[in-house]
Amino acid sequence: MIDISILLQIIWTGLAASTYAVLFAVAFSLVLKVVKVWNFAQAGIMALSFYVMYAVHSKLGLDLLPSVGIGLIGTVAASVFMDRYGLQTLRNRNSPSLTFFIFTLVVSEFLAYLLAMIFGTEPVALTKSIMSGVNLVQGIVISNWDIQAVCVTILLLLTLYGFINHTRDGQFMAAVADNPELSRIYGIHVKRAYILTFVIAAVLITAGMYLFGTRASMIPNTPLQMMLFAVIATLLGGMGRVFGAAVAAVGLSLIQGLSVLVIPSQWQGLILYVFLFITILFFPQGVSLQKIKQLIHLKEKQ
Repeated sequence: MIDISILLQIIWTGLAASTYAVLFAVAFSLVLKVVKVWNFAQAGIMALSFYVMYAVHSKLGLDLLPSVGIGLIGTVAASVFMDRYGLQTLRNRNSPSLTFFIFTLVVSEFLAYLLAMIFGTEPVALTKSIMSGVNLVQGIVISNWDIQAVCVTILLLLTLYGFINHTRDGQFMAAVADNPELSRIYGIHVKRAYILTFVIAAVLITAGMYLFGTRASMIPNTPLQMMLFAVIATLLGGMGRVFGAAVAAVGLSLIQGLSVLVIPSQWQGLILYVFLFITILFFPQGVSLQKIKQLIHLKEKQ
C-alpha cells in the first residue's frame, strides 16, 4: 500500500517539474500553429538562451535577473534572425515542408556544436547551487523554486491567453494561423505576425530555460530531450491547440513522476518514446474524449 503523503509529494513534484516543459511545449505549438513549421531549431535556441544567461551571469558577474534580460534579447534576436533570413528565404522559394524540417534540424545541431566548442560539454547551471529553501505544507515538501516556477508559468500562460484573445495583434496571429493568403488580402501583415510569434516563443523559451537552469545543470545537447517532450505534448494536445499542448505537458510530467512507483528511474526516458509511438499511431490529431470513446468501442467490437 502506497503512503498517501508519498503519492501527493510525487504529484506535486511532477506538477512543479512540468512548468518549464509546459513553456517549451507552448512555444513549439504556437510556432507550429501560426508559422506552420515544425521548429526543431527550438532546441538550439533553447541552448543558446541558457548559455547567454550563463555567460553573462557566471563569466561576466552580472546579477541573475539582468542576465535573464540579456538572455531574452539574445533569444529574440536569434529567433527573428532565423525566421527573417532562413525560413522567409525558403518561403520565397516555395520550398517543400521537408526542406523547412531539415533546415530547422540543421540550425539546432549547428548551435549545439557551436556552444559545445565555446563552453565545453561539462554540465553547468545558472546558479552555483541549485538547492532551494523548502516549506512543509501538510507533510508535502514545497520548495521556493516550486512556488516561483508555478507562478511564472501561470502568469505567462494567462498573459498569452489574454494577448491572443483580446488584442489586435493576437487576432491577426489567429487569422494568419487559419489562412495566411486570405489574411494578406484583408491587409494583415503576415510577416509581422510570424515575427511576433517567434518573439513570444522566445519569451517562453527564455523563461523556461531560466527555470530549468536554476533547478538543474545541462550541456548543449540537453534541450534535444526536452524538445522530444514538447513534440509529444504538441501531438497529444492536438496540432493548433496551443493550450492543449500545455495540458498534455502537465499530464506527461505527472505520468513520468508516478512511473517511479512501478519502474526504475533510469527507464523513465523510455516512457516518452512509448507515448510518441502511441500518439502517432492512435492520436495523430490529438487526444479527445470522442477519440477515446471510438477506440474503446472498436476494442469492444473485437
